[in-house]
Amino acid sequence: MSSDYTYDEQGQFFPFFILTLTGLVTLPLTYNLLRPNKDLENTAPRIKSDFKPEHADLVEAQKRKRLRKERRVKRIITVIAGYVIMAWMAYLILVTARTTPKLYDPYSILGVSRSADEKAISRRYKRLSLVYHPDKVRPDPAKNETMETLNERFVELTKAYKALTDEEIRNNYLQYGHPDGKQSFSIGIALPKLIIMEGNGKYVLLVYGALLGVLLPYIVGKWWYGSQRYTKERVLVASAGNIFREYKEDILDGGIINALSAGDEFKEMLKGAEAEAGLARLEKRVLAESSTFLSAKDREAIKHMDNTTRRKALALLWAYLGRVDLEDSKLNAEKYEAAPVALSLGEAFTAISLAFGTLRPILGAFQVSQYLIQAIAPGSSPLLQLPHFTDSVIKAVEGEHSKEHWPVQRFMKLSEEERRKLTVGAGVLSEKQYTDAVTVARQLPMLEVSKAFFKVMGEKVITPSSLVQLVVKARFVPPGCTQVPAVNELDLEDIDPDEDDLDALMGRKPAKNRATKVVDGKTVENKVETVQPPLAHAPYFARDHSPRWHIFLADAKQGKMAVPPFTFTTFDKPILDEAGKPTFNVQTLKMQFQAPPQVGDFTFVMHMVCDSYLGLDNKMEITLHIDDPAKAAALEEEDDISEPDEDSIAGQMQALKTGQAPKPKKSRKASDSSSEESDTDGDADDTSDTDTETEDED
Repeated sequence: MSSDYTYDEQGQFFPFFILTLTGLVTLPLTYNLLRPNKDLENTAPRIKSDFKPEHADLVEAQKRKRLRKERRVKRIITVIAGYVIMAWMAYLILVTARTTPKLYDPYSILGVSRSADEKAISRRYKRLSLVYHPDKVRPDPAKNETMETLNERFVELTKAYKALTDEEIRNNYLQYGHPDGKQSFSIGIALPKLIIMEGNGKYVLLVYGALLGVLLPYIVGKWWYGSQRYTKERVLVASAGNIFREYKEDILDGGIINALSAGDEFKEMLKGAEAEAGLARLEKRVLAESSTFLSAKDREAIKHMDNTTRRKALALLWAYLGRVDLEDSKLNAEKYEAAPVALSLGEAFTAISLAFGTLRPILGAFQVSQYLIQAIAPGSSPLLQLPHFTDSVIKAVEGEHSKEHWPVQRFMKLSEEERRKLTVGAGVLSEKQYTDAVTVARQLPMLEVSKAFFKVMGEKVITPSSLVQLVVKARFVPPGCTQVPAVNELDLEDIDPDEDDLDALMGRKPAKNRATKVVDGKTVENKVETVQPPLAHAPYFARDHSPRWHIFLADAKQGKMAVPPFTFTTFDKPILDEAGKPTFNVQTLKMQFQAPPQVGDFTFVMHMVCDSYLGLDNKMEITLHIDDPAKAAALEEEDDISEPDEDSIAGQMQALKTGQAPKPKKSRKASDSSSEESDTDGDADDTSDTDTETEDED
């Protein structure tokens, strides 16, 4: 059987080849684009507010610009082009005539079943011969029949008959699939003929060389080196190196902002001539005498900066933090664009600070995050977080010569009459502005710590080097809330997870909520999914941000971090009810670490810092008591559980499980005297008398 390999000149199979290759690229990219985005910023609710800051249109424009970058336009174009090609190939497959080789089947030609014997086949052949024999049939012009086609039909019938009855011809059919023996066949290769035409070989090799030797290595190399350019905080490695060189253990907030300006991301933002465009005007506005938010050291840092790009980036950051109107739409747009870049760079600075473990830079890193999100300069009043609040309003509230700033909580603790008296009137706030400010203040997610303690899961004492959990019980109490219910003491307890709750035991998620309720006489477990607090109210920040709470332990005496921060973004109980009012549910936050190897008391300072708001942080001392392992062993022996009483619920439950009633529980006195008792009748009588007297007394 010979084979004839032909090239698919009619394009019968080439569309299948192209459709397959295009689908291998297009379908995964489609999934990547359409899969739900699980970022916190896309799933969290928002604080209700109608406040629109100055230049709100520029802030929204920067948000849209960042979203366009995140949408990956190149991938969208690639997916669209891929589906266009796939649709075109599917169309070619449908409209192109395709020939498929058919297996020779004599039974089908004669119209007999495969179970027919030789006699039935002979009868069928004779019957067909009477109809299709050339001497007996005449061509029908209506069916486009000719004598040649009639002869071919009869020859086909005769060949099929012999394939089933003649021994030699039947052997050919069984061995080669055709009564005539070996047959040649052709295979259509799914490639255009242009590729294999004589004279085109060198061009084909050139194309393959460009694809495999140039394009493919370029794509792989770009992906590899592109991934190596970034740290796990999604900051350029070069930027992390620059920030590392700026790190100092005594660095203050202004120094951290100066360090962030060293990021190479600002070079991508301020390309070419943009680094110098408007720099003189920018510095004039930022360094004006009215800019009281800048310290003398911060002013000198801007003036003596040699790198033009970094100098402009630093000036833009201070203009953003001081809410300085630069009187130029392009400069104002760059000001709002610089803040999200600085926040990302701040994560790199935080990672560097945590590696060194010095407390001052760590707290400074978290505070700079608050400043950037709220657009407030270091040292300014936390009341600037409220809508419409300006320096003049703050002076009216705090007093002209006040030496300390008020947190939002202190302002909201004032009575309604006192707040209005301080803020509503000529030169301060209108009624509408006051209402907007108070409405936002009452929605700020202030996490108030109710209790914090150490424990080891399943143990009553903490032994050296054991895995300790810091359990923090806290609840959201927004500023200005009245009639806050007292904390339920049961909510402050921490129950160990069930043995089958592996995720909770491994610390991958909170323990299952054991709270139950009765519905139609049946006990039903309340299952509550994790919930997110509202997005940070940051009208000047050109990016949505979900608040994060960082909890870590510090050694105040040495000024060092003792236990690295644990970050919390979701909580196990609802924060607001269906009406949008606070639920005051007690939230459980846990962080696990290894206990010190020594026995004794270790006093730490627990810091709980919110990265999105000023003045909502918590700080408290907490003592870790490490006991001797011998004490733990003694407690375990004392806690051995004895068999339950026969008349107790536990005893009845045991009887149902084992089928036997439990033995009556003996008192310690009876147990101690049991060895001294005898089997005499006198002893029995004494016991009877005692019982009788007891009954009489009752």
